[in-house]
Amino acid sequence: MEFIVTSDDSQEKMYPGMIITYKVSPLFGIHLNWMTEITQVAPEKYFIDEQRFGPFKFWHHQHHFKAIEGGVEMTDILTYALPLGVLGTIAHNLMVKNKVKEIFTFRENKVIELFGSFDQ
Repeated sequence: MEFIVTSDDSQEKMYPGMIITYKVSPLFGIHLNWMTEITQVAPEKYFIDEQRFGPFKFWHHQHHFKAIEGGVEMTDILTYALPLGVLGTIAHNLMVKNKVKEIFTFRENKVIELFGSFDQ
C-alpha cells in the first residue's frame, strides 16, 4: 500500500488543529487524498488524529505513550468505519481489515528499525 505524507510540517511541533495530508493507494493502485487533523496533544502522553477528508466514513486514532524501564511503550487505539453500508462491510472483511493491519505492521517495523526493539 502506498502511503505518502504530502504536507510539510516536518519542522513544526505537533499541535491541536495541525492538518496533515497524505496520498494513499489502498486498493488496485487507485490514488486517494487523505486529510487528518491532530485534535488533541498531551506531550509525551498521547495525541489523537481524526480524518477530515478521505477514504473512511470515520477515523479516530489515539496514540498513547508510556515511559517504561529502558524505553517507551506505544499503544494505538483505532476506531474507524467505512462508507457504503453493506458494501463497505464486505470490503472491510475482504480487504480493508488486512490493509489497516499492514499499515500498523509497517509502522511497527519502521519504529524498530529507527529505535531498536525492546524485549521484556
